[in-house]
Amino acid sequence: MSHPHPELKAAPPLPAGGLRVVALGGLGEIGRNMTVFEHAGKLLIVDCGVLFPEETQPGVDVILPDFTSIRDRLDDIVAVVLTHGHEDHIGGVPYLLRERSDIPVVGSKLTLAFLEAKLKEHGIRPRTVRVREGDRRGFGPFDCEFVAVNHSIPDSLAVAIRTRAGMVLHTGDFKMDQFPLDDRITDLRAFARLGEEGVDLFLTDSTNAEVPGFTTSERELNPAIEQVMRTAPRRVIVSSFASHVHRIQQVLDAAHEHGRKVAFVGRSMVRNMGIARDLGYLKVPSGLVVSTKELEKLPDHKITLVCTGSQGEPMAALSRMANRDHMIRIGKGDTVLLASSLIPGNENAIYRVINGLTRWGAHVVHKGNAKVHVSGHASAGELVYCYNIVKPRNVMPVHGEWRHLRANGDLAIRTGVDPDRVVIAEDGVVVDLVDGRASITGKVPAGNVYVDGMEVGGATEASLKDRLTLAAEGVVTVVAIVDADTGALAEPPDFLARGFVHDDTTFEPVIPVIEKTLATAADEGVGDAHQLEQLVARAVANWAFRTHRRKPLIIPVIIDA
Repeated sequence: MSHPHPELKAAPPLPAGGLRVVALGGLGEIGRNMTVFEHAGKLLIVDCGVLFPEETQPGVDVILPDFTSIRDRLDDIVAVVLTHGHEDHIGGVPYLLRERSDIPVVGSKLTLAFLEAKLKEHGIRPRTVRVREGDRRGFGPFDCEFVAVNHSIPDSLAVAIRTRAGMVLHTGDFKMDQFPLDDRITDLRAFARLGEEGVDLFLTDSTNAEVPGFTTSERELNPAIEQVMRTAPRRVIVSSFASHVHRIQQVLDAAHEHGRKVAFVGRSMVRNMGIARDLGYLKVPSGLVVSTKELEKLPDHKITLVCTGSQGEPMAALSRMANRDHMIRIGKGDTVLLASSLIPGNENAIYRVINGLTRWGAHVVHKGNAKVHVSGHASAGELVYCYNIVKPRNVMPVHGEWRHLRANGDLAIRTGVDPDRVVIAEDGVVVDLVDGRASITGKVPAGNVYVDGMEVGGATEASLKDRLTLAAEGVVTVVAIVDADTGALAEPPDFLARGFVHDDTTFEPVIPVIEKTLATAADEGVGDAHQLEQLVARAVANWAFRTHRRKPLIIPVIIDA
């Protein structure tokens, strides 16, 4: 198995007739999936998603892939192909189209509908190309064939990309549910046919590669959802991803069966379910869905609310209900159904919400205590099946953290793929397919690009570090008036502290330290205010650590007397 090495250099020019594959997101993380294919001087992008921030990234709304390596080649992009409509695959498209608005965006009916609604909020009208399974379309030197795959959102596609360098099969996110709610199964006959033709590079979804066996069928959740609707004494509040059409379909059917009415809560939920209903992906029995206004007239045991916030996101409806910051007041006898997964890294936030809801008297039904979620991704058994059907010449696991990628690579090797032809890459690592062999040849920049309010890329790793310091250690501002001639303090300095241990006497011991620092600087002829500020900041920081074991952010202000 070939692994990336930190000492990788910039990649050499692509050999004529070769195919270059660079993931700018989605490798080593769950989210912001984006893969750039380069061949014959043109670029094809598959997916462009966002990653949601963790607690160590305060103030960040979403994280984008880094477009640096393609920014001076925007005109070479022949299309962006979207495999399905989840945020971690389409959320970055508005930011890419801001840089060049007429890139053709290719996707299935539901995927494009979700994207267009999102782009409307950004004021962008995209050039779209609608495709469905079985279609074959050429984009520059790339010949793309689209294959049906089953996932936790309808209308998902895998894409086979034929070039003169060979054929790539990219699964997108997929699983192999044999009894999906929409009866649209992963097209293994097409996988086998492509395998017969010869798949030179197989990019496979690694999210569940560590999970043995097969992913449970979506239909097996029906009993648990049905039981909640049947036995809940008062309201049922269901939280799910705003794009999980299949899960919400099951909730609607069960609510209808038990005489409950349903209201959608939260902007993205109302928007997406409206789109899914209009396009026929969500079948809504007539009279079932009502507005939140109409709900107020109904008795509690006739009410079901469907909202977002299943990941504990602070601004989503469910977290706000838990914090008593929402018009819907959770109370004794309410049942909350969390119908989704725990995304790695969000566990604490989700348990916080569960505890908050429980505190107000709700009964919370979640993955940990009932069968209310199945994954949208293939487990090890399904992945092995695919390797045996496709018989790929080279394999590049995608979509997952390191442990998932490694586990997926091991599965490929166990089915007989040559270990030297299993490429484990990270974001920004360049993989070239030349003469039928895939190998790592270098890397391109692929950092995190933070969206912070209206600003894209303004927040940096350094500024996030400052935010974390402010949150954990506090801030101390030192205002010192210095006699320009002697370099001595004209009067005792002022200290303004926030979030740092202090009373009026805390900073008295540091005054001599500052005086000594200024005296030394005067002896050495340092009179520049900026340099003095740096020296004072360092002295105060050292003192704070020595005496209080804290590392506050120090803001020095030196004023000439």
